[in-house]
Amino acid sequence: MTSPSAAHPRFAAALSALGLDDVEVRSFPDATRTAAEAAAAIGCELSQIVKSLVFEADGVPVLVLMDGASRVDVERVRAELGAERVGRADARVVRDATGYAIGGVPPFGHTTQLRVLADRRLLTHGTVWAAAGTPHTVFAIEPKALVAHAGGTLADVREAG
Repeated sequence: MTSPSAAHPRFAAALSALGLDDVEVRSFPDATRTAAEAAAAIGCELSQIVKSLVFEADGVPVLVLMDGASRVDVERVRAELGAERVGRADARVVRDATGYAIGGVPPFGHTTQLRVLADRRLLTHGTVWAAAGTPHTVFAIEPKALVAHAGGTLADVREAG
């Protein structure tokens, strides 16, 4: 176990501002950019990894929190948001909207206020793990607390299957 100081400084500050100084942040020598890499490094189920994915809905960045074993159904996101077009954001949009690079985007602590959709399946676990602002750090949190701190709306936005 490491301290929140192992997290990206902006994210460590966000944890502190939310009173989450006691949250477990783990740092790994190798990148955990993918959900599979993170699950292997942590030793948890793939579905316990939270992917923080940025999409653009009619040109506006939106964050979707999805479990690591599932894929986002873009049509469901579009319907949930009432948007005409939804697609994955490029690396520049992700960094501009969140302040973090792809592979290290945390679920909160961003440079801009994003609309957040959290897939309901995240609530099936007692603990989930999400990026702590870098490709080398993750943190553990209870799913309901994650959704609350992210300002997320629960939705069914994963691909059926």
